[in-house]
Amino acid sequence: MPETNPPLKNDLVGDRVNLLGLDAAGLVALCASWGEKPFRAQQLLKWIHQRGVSEFDAMTDLARTLREHLAAKAEIRAPAVLTDHRAADETRKWLLDVGEGNAVEMVFIPETGRGTLCVSTQAGCAVDCRFCSTGKQGFSRNLRLDEVIGQLWWAEQALGGTTAGAERQISNVVFMGMGEPLLNYEVTLAAVRLMLDDRAYGLSRRRVTVSTSGVIPMMDRLREDCPVALAVSLHAPVDSLRDQLVPLNRKYPLDQLWLACSRYLQSAPRDFVTFEYVMLDGVNDSEAQAEQVLRWVADLPCKFNLIPFNPFPGSGLQRSTTDRISRFARRLSDAGIVTTVRRTRGDDIDAACGQLAGDVRDRTRRAERLEGKIIPIPIERPTALH
Repeated sequence: MPETNPPLKNDLVGDRVNLLGLDAAGLVALCASWGEKPFRAQQLLKWIHQRGVSEFDAMTDLARTLREHLAAKAEIRAPAVLTDHRAADETRKWLLDVGEGNAVEMVFIPETGRGTLCVSTQAGCAVDCRFCSTGKQGFSRNLRLDEVIGQLWWAEQALGGTTAGAERQISNVVFMGMGEPLLNYEVTLAAVRLMLDDRAYGLSRRRVTVSTSGVIPMMDRLREDCPVALAVSLHAPVDSLRDQLVPLNRKYPLDQLWLACSRYLQSAPRDFVTFEYVMLDGVNDSEAQAEQVLRWVADLPCKFNLIPFNPFPGSGLQRSTTDRISRFARRLSDAGIVTTVRRTRGDDIDAACGQLAGDVRDRTRRAERLEGKIIPIPIERPTALH
């Protein structure tokens, strides 16, 4: 499983460069190659990301010759939207075309006082968590920068956030869509930096969250390069169970993950790590397992987000009962850990946590290859403390 990526490659159509595929340094380099001063790149950055403008003629403070050159040599193009679904609770899910039969999804979740955009970083996912329907389509490829930052750029236009005088609806961005962000590290880092840049989207480090299943080397790199809020997909308090639910645990087990989280907090913009914990009936939701969780997080500042499982065909798993979720949450809270139970949003359009795959084509034909050839190993259900 790759942990690093090759240098960023821009999306070229003929001899046109897609400016959404360039970060601030890339725009400076492009302008320099055309004999333009660095301040022109800063102007472009503001026009593209802060104002959401895609027509070069509208960039009125650029010299006419530069605008003509841009029209001939460049473009601003986000992934095309295939479908746009709105749930009863106003959650919106977009299916985006990223070429060659691949598609990814992003979700906007409006709440009182904030609006959160959930973006994808890969077409499919190689981690293959047992409870996540996204991983069941297999892994196709990493997204490019224009395809990741293009999600935020397009959503800003769709939600009216770049219209003159309009209030921006997107206040938070979470890298919790399709894919493992830290397995597409260079692109994730470039997108995060654009989101934080005051000349672009101007989000604070506390309002950008990268979620990971525990790619420890890249967690350490993010801590050094650009620490933002961190969410870790935990889902089990012991290695024997987490190995089955989150296969990456076999490479980076829980003792190493604890240390990586502790290191990350040394530079994090928040003084805690958020742990995501999907609630699976009879699998990881007992009161004994809550005690195991408390033992594992001892001395690690954290909060827990308990996620009622969103069932999908073939998973063999069920959502924990409301009573079991409440008892699990109460035990963590009683021990002084801030614990929330995620309110299911957008499940009527398959936009809830773990559901981002329904309309996406399985280009790997993974299900077809596995059908009838591998007998699934049932989840072990621990009944006692380890």
